[in-house]
Amino acid sequence: MNINLQEKFAEQYHKKADAIYFTPGRVNLIGEHIDYNGGLVMPCAISLGTWVAIAPNNDNKFRFKSLNFDVQTAVPSNTINEKDGNLWANYPIGVINEFIKDGKEINGLDFLFYGNIPIGSGLSSSASIEIATAYALNTYFNLGYDKLTLVKIAKSVENDFIGLNSGIMDQFAVTFGEKNKAIVLDCETLKYKMVDVDLGNYVLAIINTNRSRELADSKYNERVAECQTALKLLNEEINLRYLCELTAEKFALHSHVITDKTILNRATHVVKENDRVHLAAKTLNGGDLTAFGRLMYASHESLRTLYEVSGKELDTIVDFCAGYNHVIGARMTGAGFGGCAIALLEKGFEEDFAKHLTDYYVDKIGYPAAIYVSGIGSGPYLITD
Repeated sequence: MNINLQEKFAEQYHKKADAIYFTPGRVNLIGEHIDYNGGLVMPCAISLGTWVAIAPNNDNKFRFKSLNFDVQTAVPSNTINEKDGNLWANYPIGVINEFIKDGKEINGLDFLFYGNIPIGSGLSSSASIEIATAYALNTYFNLGYDKLTLVKIAKSVENDFIGLNSGIMDQFAVTFGEKNKAIVLDCETLKYKMVDVDLGNYVLAIINTNRSRELADSKYNERVAECQTALKLLNEEINLRYLCELTAEKFALHSHVITDKTILNRATHVVKENDRVHLAAKTLNGGDLTAFGRLMYASHESLRTLYEVSGKELDTIVDFCAGYNHVIGARMTGAGFGGCAIALLEKGFEEDFAKHLTDYYVDKIGYPAAIYVSGIGSGPYLITD
């Protein structure tokens, strides 16, 4: 962080913060659009994230300020259960509301947030803010919640208080992330295992298309429905709860029941992408980053041609990466139709990559992408320095 949050807190509140906490954002390394089909995702925490400084006050209010947004608010303790319009502060407000509903005595706090996650990029800035707040309160007041409970509280805030029908991966990944490890997660059962990710001489490049994602929600619902159609057809021959119960080999034996090409394409992506997650875990545990890079490219091609959730911007980035000698893997990450792509970029070529990708992208798209370099970080922690 290139900002002294303690100094900024003193400027805003004319006193010293009692504590400062950090929570990362996340990317999904592989395993896209299969969580709602019973498949596995492989997210990791990144080094971009959210910092929050806190201190008590005697005014019976919760004050929320951010260095990223001009709008600030102060909420009396007795109205913390109410949303404040569409304000960003509804994320921490919702967390505090959940804690108080659970019988925790929290009253009178000043908050200052700062984040370096690009808003709306699909890197989970909202989950980062939620968990930053939850972890800070849990730690500061020694409330005794375990990590999984914090994850469930944050998801409840997103779904019930904010009103967004999102899954649990984002909150889980930013909470359970470990340095230089990815999480292989079943989003339904929440069973997971950690996978070593030794980037060696590579870094994780995150490329924001800077395209808004208006199509993502409607196309997401469309894909869910298409997968349900495929499942219903397959169940005429075999008994399945989810498409991802099938291996590619077993799917090939029964795919003849799906006569619609589009539905077949969707199901093919789902089954093969789930297989790719299993392969990715093996290659990473074996230290074969080059093989993992090939799986990234294969994942993107499937998302582009079979699942059709990519788009010109994301494809332009991945096409550039495929022709750039110092990238060994790239793919879209997240829902698609905008948001971000990720790439495994050789260290020492960050500036060259950014320059040439920017030129290529502007020529094809008409405006620049935003490029960030990240390591694989850890979950929330107290800043001690």
